[in-house]
Amino acid sequence: MDRKMLNQLQQMQKKLMQAQEDLGKTLVEGSAGGGVIEVKMNGHREILSITIAPEAVDPNEIEMLQDLLMLAINDASKKAEELSNAKMGPLTGGLNIPGLF
Repeated sequence: MDRKMLNQLQQMQKKLMQAQEDLGKTLVEGSAGGGVIEVKMNGHREILSITIAPEAVDPNEIEMLQDLLMLAINDASKKAEELSNAKMGPLTGGLNIPGLF
């Protein structure tokens, strides 16, 4: 491997690491039930907070609350995945590199 190619690979690695760091700092928010449940996560799909409005809590409707929570988490996860694809896709040429994101 020549020096020019090695330098290019090192530059790409730096860009990938920076993109990964940026994803960890970027927040996405998912919601369900018209906003009665909100989930915030970072670009690595780590849940940072869950907010449940008091009107969403009815002891007789626990299943509905569970469904709304699941929908909000899935909504946030989808947004985090889209964010990751938007940030990492240009750097990886669309390749899905296992363990990278």
